[in-house]
Amino acid sequence: MELPIACCAPVAAPDLSAEEAEATAGLFKALGDPHRVRIVNRIVNSHEPVCVCELNEGLGISQPTVSFHLRKLLDAGILEREQRGTWAYYSLTADAMDILSSVLRTEVPA
Repeated sequence: MELPIACCAPVAAPDLSAEEAEATAGLFKALGDPHRVRIVNRIVNSHEPVCVCELNEGLGISQPTVSFHLRKLLDAGILEREQRGTWAYYSLTADAMDILSSVLRTEVPA
């Protein structure tokens, strides 16, 4: 399981510890696949959680591959999953966008 994104430090931090660098790299690794970026893009542009059935359509990959990519994003702490009957719905975690933007921040508060 990958480290959750809450562990990441801004890349502009004066000195990253080995653990912070590993956690930050895990975040980049989770987003380092075009299919995962497209999944996040679809979820970001939705006003409500997205059903896995909607993600299976239009990505050009099989359902097991979609599930594999969703698991990587869940393990990284970017997405959260809600079960509704037989279908799973995905949304960004409450702090995902804040953490993603803070990791890329070029100014570190004093």
